[in-house]
Formats: sequence, structure tokens, C-alpha cells
Amino acid sequence: MKKLLALAVIAGGVLFVIKRNKDAKAEADLWREATAPTGKSYSGVSANGSAPAKAAEARKN
Repeated sequence: MKKLLALAVIAGGVLFVIKRNKDAKAEADLWREATAPTGKSYSGVSANGSAPAKAAEARKN
């Protein structure tokens, strides 16, 4: 019984570490995406698909 309990505790710890590492990687990827330079293409649309404010205003005039 003690061996089974010890095995369950170890398995739970391993799963906890795996989940924590996965969450940390996801947060790092999100942070990298949010802080990366957008980089404009030749059409005036940024890399994330949104038009810059100046280009949108220029089309209205």
C-alpha cells in the first residue's frame, strides 16, 4: 500500500512539473508574440493583419 501511495505521489509530481513547464512555455511564446516588432509589408498592412492608423486615415480622405 505504501509503495502504491509513493508511486502516485511521484506520478503526480511529474505531471505537475510537466504542466508547469508547458504553461511557462505558452506564456513565453505569448509574451514574445506580443512584444515582437510588427514589421510592415509592402501593402501597408502589418504582419499581424491589421492596417496602421495612418494608412486607414489616408484611405478615408
